[in-house]
Amino acid sequence: MNTILVKKYSGDLVPFEIEKLENSLFKSGASPDLINKIVKEVIGCLFEGISTKEIYKRAYSILRKSSNALAGRYKLKKAILELGPSGYPFEAFIAHLFEYQGYKVESGITLNGKCVTHEVDVRAENDTEIHFMECKYHSNPGYKSDVKIALYVHSRVNDLIANYQPKFPDKKFTGWIVDNTNFTSDALRYAECNGLKIMAWNYPSKGSLKDRIEISGLYPISCLVSLTKAEKQVLLKKDIVLCKQLLDSQEALNFIDKRKHKKVQQECRELTLPMVSQASPN
Repeated sequence: MNTILVKKYSGDLVPFEIEKLENSLFKSGASPDLINKIVKEVIGCLFEGISTKEIYKRAYSILRKSSNALAGRYKLKKAILELGPSGYPFEAFIAHLFEYQGYKVESGITLNGKCVTHEVDVRAENDTEIHFMECKYHSNPGYKSDVKIALYVHSRVNDLIANYQPKFPDKKFTGWIVDNTNFTSDALRYAECNGLKIMAWNYPSKGSLKDRIEISGLYPISCLVSLTKAEKQVLLKKDIVLCKQLLDSQEALNFIDKRKHKKVQQECRELTLPMVSQASPN
């Protein structure tokens, strides 16, 4: 196949890569036959300058006809973008990811630094570590947090560490910036140079936001195909951000038509089940 340029959300033109489409479908849990069917249809509609959004919509449409859970996993990136319009659901979601790893977490708190007080989005602690996290939520998938974010987070973390290190001398302190989209190259370089941890949708190559969600099975309710946007917003306002929370508290769905309960719960169960191991599409 001749090289065809596709337009990303950022406006950049990049070569279309079949392998990326195959891998994203594979990670959704699609069977080899379904992957081949979708790839064939997408290739048939390609033209110079087609948007990645259009490619996504075509693949998603076929997946949804096959399984809500497959479609929900495939739309994960878009689902994270829907954890708005405020950034609070995203902060709560990140707290749940670290809680899954065994940390004691707090979110949306105010802590004393050596010089001033600071609003901290997530504080995660275990027996050996304390992490202070700044969460940056964006609804625009092409947005990149720049070096100014890294600069101010670094200064705030240093002030917090100056206050807490003498109280917990045996613990390692780390500052984090967690972004649901991406960072500029300057921001990444500054963070690496100064010991700040960075997590974005696809960064770092191991331990990215995407990786952590897929490994933990902690999918956000915004992945659910069986709920409307309005219904998801009601749940987010009740601090319910995970599909797992809906399984643990069935009363949370009492505000919607009871005829939908079984369908929503089934989709939640399918999303949170461990992925069945299968051979790589490549």
